[in-house]
Amino acid sequence: MRFYVRTSSYQNSRMLNICDEDLLDRVVKKDDLEIKISKSYYGQRLVEKSEAEDLMRNSSIINIVGKETVEMSVELNVASRAGVKVIDGVPFLIVFKM
Repeated sequence: MRFYVRTSSYQNSRMLNICDEDLLDRVVKKDDLEIKISKSYYGQRLVEKSEAEDLMRNSSIINIVGKETVEMSVELNVASRAGVKVIDGVPFLIVFKM
């Protein structure tokens, strides 16, 4: 299992954008809302699960997209299912660690 990730710094915190490998460049829609899971936002590099887990554990702000990615974040106790939103069958979640 692999994931696309992009890391950056935001207000002295590590921000991680991460999505399931098969979702890159997909467009999801719900009513008037349209979201492109773009390479420019998520696709800096492709990583294996172990590196994705390390990045999640060590990031303060995480934008998570995809069933596998959301599941991994819950299993790592980084996130809760309570905050998950689903658009066109694709789960989205944003985590802010305090």
